Amino acid sequence: MEILKFGNEEANILLVQPVDDHDLNVIQSEVETIRSLTGKDFLLLACKVDNWNRDLSPWEAAPVFGTEPFCGQAQQTLDFLQNEVLSRYKDKTLYIGGYSLAGLFALWAVYQTNIFQGAAAASPSVWFPRFLDYTHERQIQTKAVYLSLGDREEKTKNPLMSQVGNAIRALYEDLAAKGTIRTTLEWNSGNHFKDPDLRTAKAFAWLLEEIE
Repeated sequence: MEILKFGNEEANILLVQPVDDHDLNVIQSEVETIRSLTGKDFLLLACKVDNWNRDLSPWEAAPVFGTEPFCGQAQQTLDFLQNEVLSRYKDKTLYIGGYSLAGLFALWAVYQTNIFQGAAAASPSVWFPRFLDYTHERQIQTKAVYLSLGDREEKTKNPLMSQVGNAIRALYEDLAAKGTIRTTLEWNSGNHFKDPDLRTAKAFAWLLEEIE
């Protein structure tokens, strides 16, 4: 895993975001938008994973598109982040977030550990098999969760991915019903591939405005 730093290393706020090459192409725009929306100083760690489907999936699952399966090594990724990366930043307030499968990873992570103050899940892959069951079986360990989805994302011919709208509504309702988690669900215009940097920036910005 390659770790790239954006922002101010002296800042008290640390944003953690798993990324791929596409995310890195627009990460500077995302950073500038977060700063514009919040006026806050922060350091963002862009954690470039080696294999998207392998490293960010919480458990094994069959391919949804193409032939590449999900290999379920999210725990190894989270362990590496906690033990080898984030242990250096114990003095900072930590948030985790991401787009698509990285958004799912962020949500999954805050059910696994309490080190993050909030999860920024922009267009997360909550259609992932058995993920809602997982959230019902475990206690979330964070203060705030931001959820978003494009209003065309559930309008897909893929039968599994078409459940993303129902899944994110159910997750939001469950979190809101707890009464102890600050949460919101924002609907953006467009499909899954529209404005990922803006959507992720809005996700992190909401957390910073809610918690900081």
